[in-house]
Amino acid sequence: MEKSKTPRLLEKYRSEITPQLMETFKVKNRFAVPRLDKIVVNMGVGEALTDIKILDKAMEELGVITGQKPIIRRAKKAIANFKIRKGQPIACKVTLRRAMMYEFMDRLINVAMPRIRDFRGVPMDSFDQAGNYTLGLNEQIIFPEIEYDRITRAQGMDITFVIKYAKSKDQAKELLKLFGMPFKESKE
Repeated sequence: MEKSKTPRLLEKYRSEITPQLMETFKVKNRFAVPRLDKIVVNMGVGEALTDIKILDKAMEELGVITGQKPIIRRAKKAIANFKIRKGQPIACKVTLRRAMMYEFMDRLINVAMPRIRDFRGVPMDSFDQAGNYTLGLNEQIIFPEIEYDRITRAQGMDITFVIKYAKSKDQAKELLKLFGMPFKESKE
């Protein structure tokens, strides 16, 4: 039986990032250092209201990108202006944890983001009060797993990095920076 290989970013977190965060934020216990809890990848598919095959294609592509089968998200309430009825399938999402989370983050930062046209970095102001970071992507074709010839339409997605034990946005930002997240330079 083959022993599973530890992801590169997890090794980096344990050996380099944790001691650096402990020193920067004067934390004595290594278990109190901010850490990545999960990554949630969400694809909203509004066109699924008229053609359910679009949602099926989005689910297939999201599964290829993340390596995990997505679940269908349904409308929680009816919205007449958007012609949405309660219970209609409108999106798909994947929650990544542990090794798959680190593998996905590694591919996102080191392979997919450099493939974005005119990429200047990700915005620094997308942190919520709890220190979680949400990133929006316009198209799925930046991932090398997606075959450009086989896509029917460009589909955007939201990627949320849920961070545990971050006492402030600065701690969460520093953690992502140490992982290699390419933030935009501030215009000060």
